[in-house]
Amino acid sequence: MSERPPVVPVLMYHAVTVAPAPAVRELSVAPEAFAAQLAVLAGGGFTPLTTAALAAAWRGGRPLPAKPVLITFDDGYEGVYRHALPALARHGFPATLFVATGWLRGPHDTGGALDTMLDWDQVRKLAAAGVEIGGHSHSHPQLDGLGDARLRHEVLRCKEIIAEQVGAPPESFAYPYGYSSRRVRQTVRGLGFRQAFAVGNALAARRQGPCALARLTVRRRTDPEEFARIVEGRGLVRAFARDRVLTKGYAVVRRARQAVRLCTPGR
Repeated sequence: MSERPPVVPVLMYHAVTVAPAPAVRELSVAPEAFAAQLAVLAGGGFTPLTTAALAAAWRGGRPLPAKPVLITFDDGYEGVYRHALPALARHGFPATLFVATGWLRGPHDTGGALDTMLDWDQVRKLAAAGVEIGGHSHSHPQLDGLGDARLRHEVLRCKEIIAEQVGAPPESFAYPYGYSSRRVRQTVRGLGFRQAFAVGNALAARRQGPCALARLTVRRRTDPEEFARIVEGRGLVRAFARDRVLTKGYAVVRRARQAVRLCTPGR
């Protein structure tokens, strides 16, 4: 009997905060909930990896730990430094932070952020503490709805700013809103990112390809029992049934919008 191909839970967090802004409340977690979730991972014998470490192991055919897990954060909210980093440090856990460079406080801030964001000094401290810094575009648009020039600018500008501010170019990328297309994935890979992550609310698997790896959404309503189930890969259809319905419905709307865009002269 052939061995089952490994699948890995990749957890997707956003804000870790006591008092989130209304726009990010659903996708936030309270600091005490985050700490409790890390305790579940530690107690369950999970071994956290960075996204780069997982992808490198799969590329090189190297074995993974018995219970690998990835802890990722999107956008770059300040609570990752203020609340998540101390909890990660208590367990010695690595993580990956995907930053939208135009949302972070500092010289490249273009506005549009949904809550209080990290500044670049905090990002550098996170990197020094073992957090992998990845790209999440510059201004956080839906990349698959952009023309080629703007798409390239969003990805490349993000990579350049991270390299300038952190001292090393990022290897990993996460698509804003989880949306991509073959053209987007080719652009991301062509600009030097070695792996990229969507959402999907499924376990990540090597067969998905290096630029379409799935993640699992952790949100404010994720209770301890549900968290324990999803990190074990149990009950995912039930846990994310509402997300899948909404995703399918919105996909129809997005395809219609893109068809209009492609048929509009001058775009």
